Amino acid sequence: MRSAFLLLGMLFATTCLCARPCRIEIVEADGWPVPGVELRTVHGVRLVSDNAGLIACDLPELMGREIWFGVHGHGYGVKADGFGYRGVRLTPEPGKTIKVTVERTILARRIGRLTGAGLFAESQKLGEQLDWKESGVLGSDSVVTAEFGGKLHWFWGDTNLAHHPLGIFHVAAATTDGFVPPARPPLRPTFVYVTETMPDGGKRPRGVARLPGEGPTWLWGAVTLPDAEGKPHLVAVAQKVKADMRAYRWDLVEWDAATSSFSLLRTIWAAGEGRPAPPVPEGYAVPWTDEKGRRWMLFGNMFPTLRTPATYEGWRDPAKWVKLRGDNTATTPDRQLIAAQRGHVAWHPWSRKWLAVFTQHGGIPSTYGEIWLAEATAPTGPWVNARKVLSHDDYTFYNPVLHTESFRDDSPVIHFEGTYTTTFSGNKQPTPRWDYNQVLYQVDLSLPPFATGK
Repeated sequence: MRSAFLLLGMLFATTCLCARPCRIEIVEADGWPVPGVELRTVHGVRLVSDNAGLIACDLPELMGREIWFGVHGHGYGVKADGFGYRGVRLTPEPGKTIKVTVERTILARRIGRLTGAGLFAESQKLGEQLDWKESGVLGSDSVVTAEFGGKLHWFWGDTNLAHHPLGIFHVAAATTDGFVPPARPPLRPTFVYVTETMPDGGKRPRGVARLPGEGPTWLWGAVTLPDAEGKPHLVAVAQKVKADMRAYRWDLVEWDAATSSFSLLRTIWAAGEGRPAPPVPEGYAVPWTDEKGRRWMLFGNMFPTLRTPATYEGWRDPAKWVKLRGDNTATTPDRQLIAAQRGHVAWHPWSRKWLAVFTQHGGIPSTYGEIWLAEATAPTGPWVNARKVLSHDDYTFYNPVLHTESFRDDSPVIHFEGTYTTTFSGNKQPTPRWDYNQVLYQVDLSLPPFATGK
């Protein structure tokens, strides 16, 4: 009998230990929760703060002991000790709350992760954010958005799902009722994904651009344009690619609200035609009115390289497209030239300037992980006052895009997102849950070094 009680007592103690993790809060000095910061133990365990800036430390072997945690945060960290190690000493205990204050060394502030699984996994281990529901999406590549039918439509590239290493390669999609980023974390995106019904009756996200031909379909330049009678059409350009990521066809496509899918309008170029691919309305769609009051859509990835009339008919007719001379450089205040890889430009009503967010080509310390913000008086440049707003340590952050739907003429705050991934970096240690997903950042243009007045 005594042995039975002892056994029950041991089981109860173990259950309590596992059920009551140590609550670790990652914050800036002003209390701002910081998502996406890693604490790494000496024996290789990696704990990552979720969208609420929380970590649930539930490692039985560490409880009640002083533990060294290395701090790694891509722009967030702590000062080095005498040996050059950057970390903190903590003593985790079941049910205890510990606060770790990190210093931000970048101009942008991380709001959180928009896509993927476990956005609140750590919080839920602690009994918080229990109403959060998983989408079934594990990873999402670059996004384009467009407003249509009273909703903001989101379209992603290759998308990872849990059921198999090969997920969606024909554009994943979702809608939201607009998009208003929170003033501070936690970020709780409200995506309603386009899904398909499985044999067991369950649902999972599906592709919405199953166009003819082998290989993935990538979608660019999504925009809603009116036809001659004022009817809106959600259109885009689709790129069919081979395994080596080379395009072999460009198609114009249109959204069919009845089937929640894109249908083929026309092919504008295919490999084997004996001519190079022409400029196409790729990248991101940017509205612009010229000095004569004519409305255009500008397209490019990075700076604008093509303009089309801002009508459905004009966008469909390549004869009405105008090629632009794109300049892929921006100048810093001290006249250093920065080469742009990919990015997005948009008019900002508060600063009354054109803004460009872009990934630097051949950046340091990360080749494709350094993000810059520049400004201009016209969408075609010249781009000046370029400043690095975000840096990564051996990681990639590509295809950044500004969230223009949240721009306001009475607010200096802007938001941008991009794809956080080890791709092209050589990094063999992807951040658990975060890798190959979209991460949102905030920049306040009223603060130094941007505070130059309207």
